[in-house]
Amino acid sequence: MPHPVRSILVATDLAPRSDRAVDRALELGREWNADVHVVHAIDRDAPTTALDVRRALPDPGAKASVSLPYGPAPKAITDTAREMAADLLVTGVARYNHLGDYLLGTAVDHVVRNAPCPVLVVKQRPHGPYRRPLIASDFSRGAKAALLAAAALFPEAPLHLVHAYHVPFENRVKSEDIRDIARAEAQDKLNALLADLPEEVRSRVKPHLAVGEPGGVLEQVAGKVWPDLVVIGARGISGLMQAALGSVASSLLERVHADTLVVKDG
Repeated sequence: MPHPVRSILVATDLAPRSDRAVDRALELGREWNADVHVVHAIDRDAPTTALDVRRALPDPGAKASVSLPYGPAPKAITDTAREMAADLLVTGVARYNHLGDYLLGTAVDHVVRNAPCPVLVVKQRPHGPYRRPLIASDFSRGAKAALLAAAALFPEAPLHLVHAYHVPFENRVKSEDIRDIARAEAQDKLNALLADLPEEVRSRVKPHLAVGEPGGVLEQVAGKVWPDLVVIGARGISGLMQAALGSVASSLLERVHADTLVVKDG
């Protein structure tokens, strides 16, 4: 079966901090036998050329094409992804370039909301293929799409699925019965999800159910699993996705040190 990713677009501002995203994109391109395209947004009167971009790459001789669209970086990146029909968009977490004061929150927010494909936010230096993806889930349609995407992208990896559930009235009523009911409801939802998955995917799911707010639970499980990738759904993820696309201080992209893949469900 052919790999679902055949075309990868990676954004760079030509600064050294972009090397990690470019390195990861090139590694994935080799691993998946996918085409890699490098995009760098420029001003219309900028002297930057494709050769300048290639010289700034960690490996100037890498097998990749270069695109130099005009305009603010986040929009230029997502427009290019759409024009190229990219299957995956790879980016870092720092400023893109001088065309806009786009810090982590606004840039990632724009890219995730407008990209026509999954977005991989790279923060760590690549040290081999992804082998320990951790998937955040609230058992919604969007979360299921994220799980299935992770299963397809990494067919050999165990799928650590994390769900944070809430115990009602916990601050006012200390009752083991209430805790048991909340836990049972979460387990029922997990069982329903597993029953709806293909056997090949179901057999790889390693569930983690815990009480707490999504970001805190994700950090807690990450401290045990040491994931090299966190996967979240961009729709139907309620509080978790709001955290990921919210303020810089509270975003999951800040709280979780691993690379983060954001998947839309269509």
